[in-house]
Amino acid sequence: MSHDEGNGSAAIADEASDDGALATREADERKNASAEHDEAPPSAAEPVSKPAASDKGDKPTKKGEPKKGKWKRRLKIAAIATPILAVAMWLAVHHIPGFGPFVADTMRAVFGNKFVAWLEDTVYGAEDLVNRQVRSGQSAEPMWDVPDDPTPTPKPDNAANVPVEPPFTLPNIKPMYDNVTTKGDGVWVPLVDPRKPDDRVRLLKTFVHPDKVRSWSIMAIVAIDLGQVEVHPMAGRHEPKSKTKEAKAYERKAVIPAEHQDALIAAFNGGYKSTHGDYGMMIDGVTLVPPRALACTISKTKDGRLSIRSWKAVKDTVDDMLWLRQTPICMYDDGEPHPALSMAKLGWGASAVSGTTVIRRSAIGLNEKGDVLYVSIGDFLTAQVIAKGMRHAGAHSIAQLDVNFSFPKFFTYDVEEPGSDKLKAIPLTDNFEYKEDEYVAGRAHRDFFYLVRKDEGGGS
Repeated sequence: MSHDEGNGSAAIADEASDDGALATREADERKNASAEHDEAPPSAAEPVSKPAASDKGDKPTKKGEPKKGKWKRRLKIAAIATPILAVAMWLAVHHIPGFGPFVADTMRAVFGNKFVAWLEDTVYGAEDLVNRQVRSGQSAEPMWDVPDDPTPTPKPDNAANVPVEPPFTLPNIKPMYDNVTTKGDGVWVPLVDPRKPDDRVRLLKTFVHPDKVRSWSIMAIVAIDLGQVEVHPMAGRHEPKSKTKEAKAYERKAVIPAEHQDALIAAFNGGYKSTHGDYGMMIDGVTLVPPRALACTISKTKDGRLSIRSWKAVKDTVDDMLWLRQTPICMYDDGEPHPALSMAKLGWGASAVSGTTVIRRSAIGLNEKGDVLYVSIGDFLTAQVIAKGMRHAGAHSIAQLDVNFSFPKFFTYDVEEPGSDKLKAIPLTDNFEYKEDEYVAGRAHRDFFYLVRKDEGGGS
C-alpha cells in the first residue's frame, strides 16, 4: 500500500517468478548426484547399472520418480487446493468476527502493505467477476421496509397539546437509475432512537441503488440535523498511532464517556489505520498525527461549525479548530468532484484497496449550507459510486472514511433489558461485524465518531 501523496494511488506489487529458483535447485541436485558417483567410482569388474527411464524419458529422482511428474502432481494439487482455500478464507472473513483484520495484519507484517493491497484487490475483483456472471439480471432489493407515509409528525409536549419544535425533514430524492430501483429508494424515513421513540426526529435514513450495472450494489445514507445533534470524535486505543511527543502523554479514552451516554443517539466508524497513509488527527487540543498536505479534513471550529474540506482550504484556521480527522483526498471539495473520480483506474487513499475495487465502503459529507451531515455505508461499491450516491443525496463536500468488510458500521443504542443502564448497539443494517457493546464498553481499537443531543448536555 503506497504512501504516495501525489495522486493517492494504491500501488500494485509485482511478484517475482520462482522459475529461476527451481532451476537452481534442480542443477544443485544433479551436481550432488554427480559428486556422489565421483566419490565411489565403480571398479572395472563391477557392472554399472543404468537408472530406469520413465515412459517419457524424464530423469528419475533418487526415489525413482520423474521430476517433471512430481512437479506436475504438485501443480495439480495447488490448482485444486487454491480455490478451495480462497472460498474457505472468504467464508471465514465474512462469518468469523475479527478474522479478516487478523489475517490482513498478519500478512502485512510478513509481506508488506503493497502485497496485501494487491491481494485484496485481486480477491474482491474475483468476487465481483463471479457476481456479474451469477447475479446478472437480478432485480434490486430494498434495504428495509418503507411505510407508505413515512413523514414524521410533531409530538405534543404537554396536556395543552402545544407542539414541540418541528421534526427534521428532507425532500425525498429520486432513484438514481430507473433500471435498478425498488420501492423506498430515496425515501427519507425517521431513524428513531430506541431509548426515546417519542423524541423529536433528529436523524433520517434512506437507501439507494447507486450502480446501474450492479443491481446488488446498495448503500444506506443517514442524514443528521446539526442544529439538534453534536458530533464528537474519539481516538481509538491504538489507532491512529501517536506520531508526536504530546500524543505519547495523551490518555485515550477510546469509549463514549459515561457523561454522554444518556444523550447518545448513534455512533459510526472513523478513518483509516495509520499504516494506510498516516492521516492526521487532533483531539482535545492534542495533535496525535500531524495533518497531511494532500488529505481531506473533517473538522469543527470553536464557533461550532463543521467542515469537510481539503487541508489546503482550511490549514490557516487550524488554531481555531476544536478537533480534526483526516481521510484520503476529498471526493468532492466545496461541490467540485476530484478529477480522479472520472478516471478509468483510480486509487483512493495513500494506501488501501484501489478506488475501482468493488467493496464495502463508508463516507461522510456535508450539504452546502453546512447544517446537514450525511453518513453512508454500502456494499459492492467503488469510490466513484459511493461519491455519486452521496452527491445524489445532497452532500456538497464528501470524504471517504473506512473500507473493507469488517470496519464500516453505524449504530443506534438501546438498553440491554428494561431497567438496565447498560447499552447495546443496534446496527443500521444487517451483516455488520460488531460487538453488542461496541463503543460504549471496553476501549475500541480504532477511532470513531458519536452523536449526542445538544439539548441534553451533549454539546462540546
